[in-house]
Amino acid sequence: MAGMDAAFRAHVESGLTSLCRCWAITRADGVRYGFTDHDLPIAFDGIMFRADTGLSALALQQGTGLSVDNSEAVGALSDAAIREEDIEAGRFDGAEVRAWLVNWADVAVRWLQFRGTIGEIRRGGGAFHAELRGLTEALNRPLGRVYQKPCTAVLGDGSCRADLAAPGYATELEVAQVVQARVFRWDALPGFEAGWFLRGRLSVLTGAAAGLWRIVKQDRGEDGARVVELWEPIPGGIAAGDVVRLEAGCDKRFETCRLKFGNGLNFQGFPDIPGEDWMVAVPRSSAPNTGGSRR
Repeated sequence: MAGMDAAFRAHVESGLTSLCRCWAITRADGVRYGFTDHDLPIAFDGIMFRADTGLSALALQQGTGLSVDNSEAVGALSDAAIREEDIEAGRFDGAEVRAWLVNWADVAVRWLQFRGTIGEIRRGGGAFHAELRGLTEALNRPLGRVYQKPCTAVLGDGSCRADLAAPGYATELEVAQVVQARVFRWDALPGFEAGWFLRGRLSVLTGAAAGLWRIVKQDRGEDGARVVELWEPIPGGIAAGDVVRLEAGCDKRFETCRLKFGNGLNFQGFPDIPGEDWMVAVPRSSAPNTGGSRR
C-alpha cells in the first residue's frame, strides 16, 4: 500500500495489531477538529482526536488512474463536536480532511490513508453524513477560457487585479438595523451612490456569523435611508452592532470595468465578439453582407 512506512508495515504484518482510525478536519477559517473511533482520546501533530463524538467512517474506495477516491463520514451532531448551524452556515464546505490508520499504543506508527475535502453534507435526525472526496476530484473541473462578452474573472482576483482595498471601493461599518438576516438598513452611506454595491459582497467581520458572506441583490435608497438586500440570509445569527464589510459590485461589462474600476486593461471578456444573430445570418438582398462592423 502506497505511503506505508517500514514501521507501520511491520506492525500490520506482525499478526497482532492495535489499530484505530483518526480523522482531522480543517475548515477554511483555520478551525481544526480531530476525531477517532478508539475508546480513548489520541493526540499527534498538535491535534487532539476525540473519542466521544460518535464519528465513524464507511469503506474507503481508492483506485489508480483519474477516478475519484471517496468515502463517507457519519457522526452525531452536538455542540461539542460538529453543530448543525455550522453545517447550515457552510463553514464545513470544502474543508480539508485527512484520515489515518494509527497504532494507538504508539501513535508515531501510523499511515495517512486518505486526504481530500468534504463534498456534499446531509443532515437530519441529530446526525450528519459527509461525503469525502479525494485529491483527484480537482481534475474533474473544467479548465480554460470561455469566449463570451461578459468578464469571466472574479472581482479582485488574480485575473481581474482590481484593488478593492483602494479608497472608494469598500467600507466597513456596524450594522444599524437588520431584518431576517437579509435586509440591512443604514441612515446613509456617504460617498457611495445608490447601486454601488449591487452584485457586490457583504462579509461579516464580527459576531456569531463572523467569516460568512453573501452576494448583494439590491442596493437602493428608501425613505431617506440606504437599504442593502442580500440574495440569501446570513445564517449563524447577525445583530445590530456587528461589523460588516461592503464591497463594490461589478456587472461584468467592459464599460463598468473601465469607468467604475479604471481596470479596462485587465478586462477578461470579449466585448466585440459577434452575437447569436450574426452567427445565424444568411445572405439577404435587402442589405449588404460585407463582413464589416454591424454597429
